[in-house]
Amino acid sequence: MIKKLFKFILKLISVLVLFSIFMVLLYKWLPVPFTPLMAIRYFENPEEEIQHTWVPRQDISRHLQLGVIASEDQNFVKHSGFDIEAIEKAIEDNQKGKRVRGASTISQQTAKNVFLWPGRNWLRKGLEVYFTFLIETFWSKERILEVYLNSIEMGSGVYGAEAAAQHWFNKSAANLSVYEAAAIAAILPNPGEYRANPASNYINQRINWIVRQMQNYGRFTLE
Repeated sequence: MIKKLFKFILKLISVLVLFSIFMVLLYKWLPVPFTPLMAIRYFENPEEEIQHTWVPRQDISRHLQLGVIASEDQNFVKHSGFDIEAIEKAIEDNQKGKRVRGASTISQQTAKNVFLWPGRNWLRKGLEVYFTFLIETFWSKERILEVYLNSIEMGSGVYGAEAAAQHWFNKSAANLSVYEAAAIAAILPNPGEYRANPASNYINQRINWIVRQMQNYGRFTLE
C-alpha cells in the first residue's frame, strides 16, 4: 500500500513538473490572457471591471521599460533571476530593525504574477523560486520584461502597461512621457492604494527619485 502511494505521489509530481514546463514554454510565445491575481480580484469584487490589453514590448514606451527596471530591479539584465546582493541587504536591514525594502526581482515578480497566487508562505515562495528558474532558463530577458509589463497590477483592476496608460493618462503605452512612465512605476509597490494621476506628495517624491534613477542608469541595453 505504501509502495503504491509512493508511486502515485511520484507520478503526480512528474505530471505537475511536466505541466509547469509546458505552460512556461507556451507563454514563451503566446500572450498571457489572464493571471491568478486577476481571477482573485474578480471574485473579490465582481462588479469591478478588469482592464487588460496585451501589447508587444515594442509598443510600450522605453521610458516605462527603463522606469520599472530603475525602480524595481536595477540589476535585472545582470542577474539570473535572483539579486543576491539585494537579498543580503534586506536580511541585514531586517536584523537591524530597519524598514525592509522588497528584494524580489522583476523575474520573481513575473513568475509570481503569471503562475502563482499572492501569499508569503513557504510553499508559495518555494514555487516562486522554481518558476523563476524556469522562466530564466527558457525565456529571454526581453520576454520576461514583456510579460511583466503586460501582467502586473498597475491600479485597482488595471493590469499591464497599455491598460495603465489608458486608465491614468488616456493615451497608449507607446506614447508615455518620462514622468508619466515614472508615475506608473511609482505606484507598483501598492497599486490598489496609490494613484499615478493625480499623484500624492509621496508619489511625486517617488516619481522624482525614479526619474533620477533612470537618468543615472546608463545605456538601456534591451532591444
